[in-house]
Formats: sequence, C-alpha cells, structure tokens
Amino acid sequence: ERTMTTSIVFLLCLSVFPGFSQGRVVGEDETGFAECNVFFPGQFPPEGFTEPFHVKICQRYNKEPRFATLYSTKDKIPLYSAFKYTKPAQIEEENWLVEPQIDDPENDLHEMVHEADIVGTVTNLGANQALTSDYVGSGYERGLLNPSLLNEEDFQMATYTLTNAVPLSPSLSKIWHRDIGRVVEQALVPHCSKKDHLYLLAGAIPSSVRVKGKVSVPETLWLAACCDAPEGWSLGLVKKMNDENSLEDLTVRELEKQLPAGVHLFKGSCGEDNKSQEKTEAILQAVSQIRSGEQVGKSDNQEAKGSGLVRRVAGIIATPFIKLLELLIYVFVELVKFVFYFLWLVIKRVGGTVLDGLYSLWTGVVSYLKAISMVLIRIPYDVGRVIINIFLGFVQIVQDVAFLTYRILRIPVGFVLHLASFPYHSICAIPSVLKDVATGIGGTFSLVIDATAALLHGFYYLAGHIVKRFVPKGSSDD
Repeated sequence: ERTMTTSIVFLLCLSVFPGFSQGRVVGEDETGFAECNVFFPGQFPPEGFTEPFHVKICQRYNKEPRFATLYSTKDKIPLYSAFKYTKPAQIEEENWLVEPQIDDPENDLHEMVHEADIVGTVTNLGANQALTSDYVGSGYERGLLNPSLLNEEDFQMATYTLTNAVPLSPSLSKIWHRDIGRVVEQALVPHCSKKDHLYLLAGAIPSSVRVKGKVSVPETLWLAACCDAPEGWSLGLVKKMNDENSLEDLTVRELEKQLPAGVHLFKGSCGEDNKSQEKTEAILQAVSQIRSGEQVGKSDNQEAKGSGLVRRVAGIIATPFIKLLELLIYVFVELVKFVFYFLWLVIKRVGGTVLDGLYSLWTGVVSYLKAISMVLIRIPYDVGRVIINIFLGFVQIVQDVAFLTYRILRIPVGFVLHLASFPYHSICAIPSVLKDVATGIGGTFSLVIDATAALLHGFYYLAGHIVKRFVPKGSSDD
C-alpha cells in the first residue's frame, strides 16, 4: 500500500506540475561491475552479453556493494542478478528503490535510492528502467531475481530495487521464491564446504509480452549455482512461466544453451569438468526431494480447497464490495495527502520567495553602508591631497615667474656689455692686423725671389746637362 501510495502521488505531481520530473543529469560507470566483481567466481563476470542496451550495475546500498545486476534497458527488466548466500534476516517492510544512473548517465547519485526522493532531481526518470507505476493495476507483482529471503538485513533491503524485479503473477512469484529458498538452503548450502564461496546467478529470459507496452514479462526464470571450493560443483535450475510447478535441474552448460549464443556464466564452468559425482548426485537427490514435497503439498491444498468451497464462494461475493470500499478509502486518503502536499509546496515556495527577498534587501543595505563608509573615509585624504596640490602649484608659479624675469633681464645686460667692449677689442686689433699685413707682404716678396732663383737654377742645370750630353769632351782648358 505504501508503494502504491508513493506511485500515485508521483503521477499526480507529474500531472499537476509538468516540470516536476526535470532535474540534473547524472552518470553510471559503464566500465563494468568494479567493486561488485566479488560476487562472481574468480571475480569474472559472465561473458557474451554484448548488446548496447545491456547495462552493468553494481547495486550499492548504504555506500556498500550488495550484489551485481545486468539490466536490459530495452526490456526494462534485469537479465540476471549475481549474489552470495548470506544468513537471512526477517524484514517485514518493503521499501522499493530505483537506480537513477540508468536514466541519467551523468547523475552524481551512485547508489539505489527511493523513487519518491529523486522526483524532480533526475531527468528522464523511467526512460530506461521500470517504475512502480508500471506495475500498478497490471496484475503482476515485482518479482525479485535476487530473493530477499536469502540475504541478511542490509543486503535484503538492497534487493528491493526495481532493477532487480521482473513482472510475475502473485502465485508464480510466491512459488519461485519458495522453490529458490528451499533449493538453496536445503540442497546447495549443505553441500558447499565454504558457504561464503557459494555464488548464485538468478536470471530471466525476456518474452514479447509486455506490461503496459513497456516492461517485458519473462518466459523463463533460471538459477545458476557455483560452489567455488576444493570440491567444487555447479548446477542450473529452470522454471517455465507457463508451468508454475515446473522446476527442471540441468547442468550449467545446458542452461547456457537456452541463453543468447556465446554466453558463458562461470569462468571455466566452475569445475563442472571435474566435479564430484557423489556430491552432484546428493544435490540432485535433495532437489528431487524438494520437488516431491511440493507435489504432496499440492494434494493437501486440493483437499483444503474442497473443504473450504463455501467460504470461497462467500468471499467471491463479498470481495467486490470490500475492494470498492478499500478503493474509496484509498482515494480519500490519497486526496488528503495530496492536499497537504500541495499546501506544503505552496508554503515552501512562498516562504522561499520571502526569504530570498529579505536576503536581497539585507545584501543591498550592507552594500550601501559599505559604499558610504568608504566615501566618508576617503574625504580627509582627498582634502589633504587637494591642499598639497594647491601649494605645489603656487610654488611652481613663483618658480616660473622668477625664471621668466631672469631671462628677460639677461638680454639688455649682455647687449650693453658687448657694445662697451667693441671699441676696446677693435683698437687693440689694429697693431695685430698691421703686423699680419707686413708679414704677408714680406712673405710674398720672399716667395717671388725664391721662385725666380729656383727657375734660374733649373735652367742652368738643364743647360749643363745638354752640354755634357752633346759637346765632345776636350781638354780641361777647352
């Protein structure tokens, strides 16, 4: 009832507030199971599931890995969940969870959360995974692949995620979980020397039948067990949807032939090639005894049905009225919850707006006071700077006037001094000029005499040379 209530509130919120489901985009690690590899023998996940719509999920709860799931975003159901047997705990309450990173690959939520807690914070919620609303009124239950009854408390809480659920009829869901519980606890656990080395893979094979045109109803449920111990063994179980009471035991290799081509569930088939024949026969005998006990139980149930026929007829007649009354009460409760939620949302929005306004007003007042304080603090500084600038300007003016006066007075004083010194310099220069003139005349006359003597000497030398050349030598007298 709590789950149905959450779902209807979610749908009502979507219809009243169109933008209610919009949120930030978050992400999922696509590299593999990472921490959840501990749930596989030898830490090797199954091979052969290579479709692009196969998403690997390390199912985390309370910040710890709890089991691993391979999820089909096309069929909106898990293809298998891998886990280990732990001591079961009794938990009456079901709190269904979802994986936000399946719909939002960029989301920063890294573990399963309650569906109602992420409404409005995760975009495209339900685009790649089933939601509670997909099961409401469909006639199918959310059947757990990893049964909660085989897990301890935190692990059991983690199984209630929609990425671990497939659509099952109420009777089939009850029978499947009963069969799995009995087989694991009575046939498998007693024959595995190290219980913490009992690895389980529970899976489903999708069919073309879909709930509300979205979630695939499995045609087959299967379980693969591996005891990774010195005397290891492996076993496969299959239950057909069209026969709720069927439970077929087979080898892991035979089970793999019913799965997509190329699928290998356990690395090296978990010792299937060299397993103990005696232990295998003991396990198969225990499984056979469990099936025989189920047949006896069915006969007893038939007798009980015959004895309680009258009560069943009365229950059939009264059921519609009881269901109608329950529906009316349920609708009334949901309307009251929705009204309170709507009022809470309005109060939250109004209160938020008022607080935002007060915060903006306070911020503006603080900024105004800060600006005024800065102006008042700068006034004395600015006044002193103006006074200093005025004084320096006055000193500069006085300096410029003195310099200009000096330049003006300097022109006539120099002129008078040069004019007064002109006669002195002129008269004193006459003897020097006359001396220079006389020296020039004497030099010129001496130069003429030297030139004439040199010319005569040249002619004499030339004549003597010619005479010596052409006149015959004679006596010294000649």
